[in-house]
Amino acid sequence: MTATNRLPFEDSACGGYESFHHAYVDQLRRVFCSPTYRNAPRGFASREQLAAQFHLTDPRQRVPFLPARRTNIVFNFAEALWYLAGRDDLDFIGYYAPRMRRYSMDGRSLTGTAYGKKILGGEAGRDQWRMVVDQLVGDADSKRAVLQIFDGAELRVPDNLDVSCTLGLQFLVRDGMLHAIAYMRANDAYRGMTSDLFSFTFLQEFLATQLGVTLGSYTHTAGSLHVYAPDDDNVQAVLSDPASSAGPPFAFPAMPAQDNWAVLHEVLEVEEALRTNRHSLSADLGGLGLPHYWAQVLGLFEVYRRLRHDEPDPGQMLTALDPIYQHLLLQRWGPQLRTAEVSR
Repeated sequence: MTATNRLPFEDSACGGYESFHHAYVDQLRRVFCSPTYRNAPRGFASREQLAAQFHLTDPRQRVPFLPARRTNIVFNFAEALWYLAGRDDLDFIGYYAPRMRRYSMDGRSLTGTAYGKKILGGEAGRDQWRMVVDQLVGDADSKRAVLQIFDGAELRVPDNLDVSCTLGLQFLVRDGMLHAIAYMRANDAYRGMTSDLFSFTFLQEFLATQLGVTLGSYTHTAGSLHVYAPDDDNVQAVLSDPASSAGPPFAFPAMPAQDNWAVLHEVLEVEEALRTNRHSLSADLGGLGLPHYWAQVLGLFEVYRRLRHDEPDPGQMLTALDPIYQHLLLQRWGPQLRTAEVSR
């Protein structure tokens, strides 16, 4: 199939959208207003749709810009980098999301949620990520490039608090574009879907740059797409948010068109120094000597470090960030950040 013959996924009636900003609201409305079932798995009342699926024609546009939802862009990047670091520890991800500690069985690590350990763990050079790269380099038409995440052994653990919600990710190169399909056994439409989709499309774009191909479409599939009853008011607030009917105010930036692994290792080193408060960054992000895209990610982590440690004038750092990140940070932490005039 040539690029000119691709299906028009832009038609939301067929489950396709240009950006996640549009998809998030529409999918949330469908499961909330027209659930297939109302049930209570493990005692948690919910509304549910089975075999839910939608497509994004531009997976890079992976953020919903909704004041009622207040996207945590710092956590979004942190979780994606936690995956690419191949880690399962709470020291990293618990710093950005302390509530994730409640899903740990030993108080130190996560099992089901630690997708990176499953993707990049194991024998050096033979981890799943490397095998997917080798598969696609060796056969561009392959259908075998799959990152397996869910493990049946997780169900053997009595009262397991952290069973993988994701079954796996499949990558297909067609006409020079990398397409991705996420298969989930279950997905919380209000909470989990925003961070899952961000991370999965981030991994897709990261892989596309490594392979030297163009970013293709993304398909999100969930066996159970659901909303839990305690979030009913939150969902209604999102659905009534005026921004839900408007287009996204910003376009998400593109990752550098290069193999980004070497840069990622540098980013992870600086991230750890910021997270442990052994280092701080000035507003001169260009001085890091990194591509603008990655320097901006570290700038986000620096803003968060200053917030965590109650350092004065976090707005000074905010002005060094691109308008899209200023917007999202102010949307999330406005009162703490409005200490300096910020360019919009």
